[in-house]
Amino acid sequence: MKYAMEIAVAALIIVFAAVFLVQNAAIQASGQEAWGGADGEAAGLIEATGYEPWIEPFWEPPSGEIESLLFALQAAIGAVIIGYIFGYWQAGRKAA
Repeated sequence: MKYAMEIAVAALIIVFAAVFLVQNAAIQASGQEAWGGADGEAAGLIEATGYEPWIEPFWEPPSGEIESLLFALQAAIGAVIIGYIFGYWQAGRKAA
């Protein structure tokens, strides 16, 4: 089958999207916050235990926008690396 990998990836994406949509609909129907995140809960749990950090960060971004920029830049660099690896792998298969 010529497009077996593409069909498998498309089916996997459809399954994950369906699970996401069903779960999101169930959470919204119950009246809870849809995507609160675990960071807030973890910070609350850590503060409740009385934990004090051993060290402080040596640099903190001056604003939340810069922090988001650095996070997006990190994601973009990772995407470029992964894209290069897949492109290299595909070119190697075509050359053989």
